[in-house]
Amino acid sequence: MAPTALSDAMFKEQIKTGIVLVDFWAPWCGPCRAFAPIFEKAAGENPDVAFGKVNTEEEADLAIEYGIQAIPTLMAFRDGLLVFEQAGALPGHALQKLIDQIKSLDMDKVRSEAHAAAS
Repeated sequence: MAPTALSDAMFKEQIKTGIVLVDFWAPWCGPCRAFAPIFEKAAGENPDVAFGKVNTEEEADLAIEYGIQAIPTLMAFRDGLLVFEQAGALPGHALQKLIDQIKSLDMDKVRSEAHAAAS
């Protein structure tokens, strides 16, 4: 399945459940354009993962809210929790390795650690 264009209005709903990878990008960004086919290929190979793209030109408020300072920036959410964030394009094998790691996370432990850090 192709990545979904995400708007500010739908972002929080989209990341609530399951694994969601989000590519923050801009049309003028060369590295973003180079990463796009890698991201799209991973989306096709991982139908159990949601893939979204945020155009930072059109969704500037969302980019500001999530502290995007460089693009492309990849964020990964699982069950509403941010579990990965990195600026810069990833090669295909590294992206797949990341997806596999996110799939194998012990979410009870992640939630516990997140709760402890917030306290």
